[in-house]
Amino acid sequence: AATSSDEEDDSDSSTKPIRSEKKKNPASLFQTGGDPPKEKKSKKKVPLKGADSEEETSESLQRNSNKKGKAKKSKKKEERPPSPVIEVDNLEEFVLQPAPQGVTIKCRVTRDKRGMDRGLYPTYFLHLDNDKKVFLLAGRKRKKSKTSNYLISIDPTDLSRGGENFIGKLRSNLMGTRFTVFDNGANPDRANADWSNVRQELSAVVYETNVLGFKGPRKMTVIIPGMNADCERVPIRPRNDNDGLLMRWQNRNMDNVIELHNKAPVWNDETQSYVLNFHGRVTHASVKNFQIVHSSDPDYIVMQFGRVADDAFTMDYNYPLCAVQAFAIALSSFDGKLACE
Repeated sequence: AATSSDEEDDSDSSTKPIRSEKKKNPASLFQTGGDPPKEKKSKKKVPLKGADSEEETSESLQRNSNKKGKAKKSKKKEERPPSPVIEVDNLEEFVLQPAPQGVTIKCRVTRDKRGMDRGLYPTYFLHLDNDKKVFLLAGRKRKKSKTSNYLISIDPTDLSRGGENFIGKLRSNLMGTRFTVFDNGANPDRANADWSNVRQELSAVVYETNVLGFKGPRKMTVIIPGMNADCERVPIRPRNDNDGLLMRWQNRNMDNVIELHNKAPVWNDETQSYVLNFHGRVTHASVKNFQIVHSSDPDYIVMQFGRVADDAFTMDYNYPLCAVQAFAIALSSFDGKLACE
């Protein structure tokens, strides 16, 4: 068993390939019913955290702390590896499809604060992080909502609830500590006879209350629908507020539901800060930087998100997440959570 030293937690130590070979195909972590998925060259899926060279030093460990100490600036600027070639023929279909197994979809989130109410209601744009910079999604906080409510659209210029480009939304509770992600289906109150038009819950995010940061770095739980034997998302269509992902998770009714967590950063004495290894994909320290993993395989990064400039962030996701799920989880991290900082 590997010891829990900083180096082995945060670097590509020689023990990782050995441990990962014993593990099953990562797809099996997310399956909740039916026959087990077929093994599909699972060994290639292990280094999904970023296919950088092995010349990573402590400079690639990024501070992920609540301002405990200052991280030293790296002398050389690391180049972020771009995304593999991803074909987006049908945008609406692509953003709701799980990432292909064995492929990391590398994206970039930019925040636009221009406009009259730029401070309170910035617009967020998601693009593929490749040469073509293909647009995927846009998101913006809705005004006049009692709780935080972000609308997600497949058109950067149309962020209206009634428009045909509306693809999903992110809604929080009053405290801003729990979030639910919906697709563009109908409210249960407007369901048709067979409920086929009712909205699906795509994911939920729970932030542990952490007033003034006394409990250390931010802790988050992500709840997503499980995958069936065909590696498709199991539809979760709650008929009322007591049947959603959050209530199922709270009541430990985990049928067809998967629980994920952010990877705990490790304290680094040299930089006097908490660090995570983002393999060159993150260059700025921020409390918002995170990696999402399954507790059964913390080496398989389901999603990672981190700052690279004042208003630019990288967002990479893997199977079983889709772009809408990952983007909404990222948007939840932007929302002001007074009880969680």
